[in-house]
Amino acid sequence: MRYFYVLVLMFASVLVTAQETNFWHVLAEVGFKKTRMPGGEMEVPIFSAHLKEYQGKKIKLKGYVIPVSETGDESKFMLSSLPFNVCYFCGAAGPETIVEVEANQKVKFTSQAIWMEGILYLNEKDPDHHIYILKSARIIPTS
Repeated sequence: MRYFYVLVLMFASVLVTAQETNFWHVLAEVGFKKTRMPGGEMEVPIFSAHLKEYQGKKIKLKGYVIPVSETGDESKFMLSSLPFNVCYFCGAAGPETIVEVEANQKVKFTSQAIWMEGILYLNEKDPDHHIYILKSARIIPTS
């Protein structure tokens, strides 16, 4: 019986770890409300209480680099949960599937998914930035 409890605890710890490393499902906890702003109508994000708990905290995301410049070698870019050909900008997904990244160093464009770690900021008001910003971000090396 003791071994049964040990096995249950081992599997439970794996499940908890898996939930912490895949953060895209938490970013999906957002709704949008159309609001009149100077210059027109805008959809304002309504973040869930659970999502707001991560404001200013370190998170990890696995995603695809979406460059915002022609060189594709920048410290500011978008990270998408989906590959480039089905990303938000192509009309195949919603804004909750991408994060604006401000990395500590330049990141080269690659078609392979990468892991990033940084501080999450929720943007409700600045139309010049995305609803999610990952600041002080760095690539997490994979083995």
